[in-house]
Amino acid sequence: MKLFPRLLLMLLATAPLLVWAAPAAAPVEGQDYELIAEPGPFAPLAGKIEVVEIFGYTCPHCAHFEPQLAAWAAKLPADVRFTPVPAAFGGYWDSYARAFYAAEQVGVAKRSHADVFKALHEQHSLPAQNVSPDELATFYSQYGVQPQRYVEALRSQQVDDKVKNARAFAVRVRPPGTPALIINGKYLVKGKTFDDNLRIADALVARERSSGNRR
Repeated sequence: MKLFPRLLLMLLATAPLLVWAAPAAAPVEGQDYELIAEPGPFAPLAGKIEVVEIFGYTCPHCAHFEPQLAAWAAKLPADVRFTPVPAAFGGYWDSYARAFYAAEQVGVAKRSHADVFKALHEQHSLPAQNVSPDELATFYSQYGVQPQRYVEALRSQQVDDKVKNARAFAVRVRPPGTPALIINGKYLVKGKTFDDNLRIADALVARERSSGNRR
């Protein structure tokens, strides 16, 4: 007579573990992601799974997402390549897209990336519109970049080409806004929250890994 209550207690004790271990629901097309009509990665995959974030420095949502996204990206497996791509939508978007690629060219983009968001949205030390080359050069000088060198990078053909590539990618994948996550140039993530976006991205990365689509 004591065996049944003991088994019941054991089942009740392990029930939370069983619920915790339950696999997450697979992402649903049209609800969690959209298939990109003209698929193709931003850069050759070279054996990697690509996660692109299309972002805008002037976008407050991108600024709020940045700390959480950076923490997530830092823990990605070695077979996943995370690539931030600035939104080159024209006007002030292009000014900050150029700023990002110029910072990348002079080797300070990783160190300065989060600080640009803070300068725009918290400190208001950079203007959201009509930012000048001199204002950007002054900002990036705190990372040891000579202003003239930064301005030269900002106006270079290499930066022109990178901004054009970013614009062409955005035109092809058609993000509804920023931030936007794109997996292997095939899936546009449609989460309702930042947590949701990362959950869906994880699931789609796992799908691509299992399918072996990394050419």
